[in-house]
Amino acid sequence: MKLKDKVCIVTGAASGIGLAIARKYAEEGGKVAIADLNQEAAQKAADEITQTSGTEAMAVAMDVTSEEQVEAGVQAVVDAWGTVDVLVSNAGIQIVNPIEQFKFDDWKKMLAIHLDGAFLTSKAVIPHMYKQGSGSIIFMGSVHSKEASKLKSAYVTAKHGLMGLNRVIAKEAGPKGVRTNVICPGFVRTPLVEKQIPEQSKELGISEEEVVNKVMLGQTVDTEFTTVEDIAEVALFFAAFQTNALTGQSLLASHGWVME
Repeated sequence: MKLKDKVCIVTGAASGIGLAIARKYAEEGGKVAIADLNQEAAQKAADEITQTSGTEAMAVAMDVTSEEQVEAGVQAVVDAWGTVDVLVSNAGIQIVNPIEQFKFDDWKKMLAIHLDGAFLTSKAVIPHMYKQGSGSIIFMGSVHSKEASKLKSAYVTAKHGLMGLNRVIAKEAGPKGVRTNVICPGFVRTPLVEKQIPEQSKELGISEEEVVNKVMLGQTVDTEFTTVEDIAEVALFFAAFQTNALTGQSLLASHGWVME
C-alpha cells in the first residue's frame, strides 16, 4: 500500500474529485479526513470509506476561507491521528460571467475559496510536516492554471495564482522535506461542470450540446471528459512520491486539450 498509515486531509471531499481522491487514498492505506463545508455529507462520505476500505476516515467541518475553522479542523485531525502527511487543497466553486457583468462580491468569493483556502490550509499543516521532516501538499489547479477561457476571469486568475503559491512553498519547504504540486485537470463531469453547461449555453448563445462538444471537449484529442478516477490516480502519484525531484511541478490531465 502506497500510503499505509499516512494521515491525509482532502478539502471539498464530500463529493466529486475530492471524494474520489479520498477513496483512492483509503484504498492505499491512508487515514483520510474529509474536510467539507457540508458536515453531514462529509460524515456520510467518511462512514462509507471506513466501511468499504477498512481504514480510518473522519469528517471535519471546514470553511476553507475561515482561518479559525481551518486551524480547528487541522488540529482535530492532529489530535486524532498525531500529524498530517498529505494535504489536498481541492475545495472550489465556479461562477461564470463576462468581465463587465462579473459582480465584485463573486470575484472576491472565488478568490477566497480557491486562493485563500489553499493558503490557509497549507499554513495550518506545514508546521506539523516540518516537525516530522516530510509531507506532501497538492493543489487542485486546472487547465485554466495554464490557459484562459471566456467568462471565467476569477476562476482563471485563482487557478493561475495557485501556480505561484505552489512554487513559493516548494522553495521554502523543500529543504525541510515538504513537497508541493499542482494537478491541472481538463473538464471533469462533476456537478460543478454540469452547472456550467446551461450557463455557458445562455451566455454564448449556443446549444448545450455545442458547449460540451466544442467549448469543453473541442480541443481534446478524443472528445472525452477527464474522470474523477483519472485525477485520483494523479493525486496518489504525487502524494506517494518519495523525493523532492518533482516538487513545484504541475501535471496536466486533460486528454490533450493543453500540452506542455
